[in-house]
Amino acid sequence: MLQRLFRPRPAREMGRALYAAAVSQSRTPALYERLGAPDTVEGRFEVYSLHVVLLLDRLQGQGEAAAETSQAVFDTFVKSLDDALREMGVGDLSVGKKMRKLGEAFFGRVKNYHAAFGRLPDAADLEAVIARTVYAEADAAHAPAMARYAVAQREALAAQPLERLLKGEVEWTQP
Repeated sequence: MLQRLFRPRPAREMGRALYAAAVSQSRTPALYERLGAPDTVEGRFEVYSLHVVLLLDRLQGQGEAAAETSQAVFDTFVKSLDDALREMGVGDLSVGKKMRKLGEAFFGRVKNYHAAFGRLPDAADLEAVIARTVYAEADAAHAPAMARYAVAQREALAAQPLERLLKGEVEWTQP
């Protein structure tokens, strides 16, 4: 009985699995080698934020189970950021401030990506968002290619059955 009480909810487990898949995909070497994403702390944050946004976008408006799973993906993302800051040596007194700043940045990206996705197939806005986030500290010449990659991922996610995603299973396309 106690095991049942303390067992994580399925949505939480699936959210963790989807988040882990997003992190794994965001570490694909081709994103950095061929698409020119900066291989820095900031560049990696932007690339994995993009993948998390793509998952949240796919789950949006798909019912209660998808909303729970989406929240679990986000919660796992936030916990991971907190853990990463602490591993980087950020002191306990500073973590809250940095987390607030990262949270505001992430919500800004969610809003901007969502608006850009709404204007597809015209990818100009998506390219602009990617240029000022992913390539903020690098040459943005690869922004159109990264935008095509993001659109392809979004389409691939849309084609995947919701049931698979709610089981924590996702297939990403290669860059």
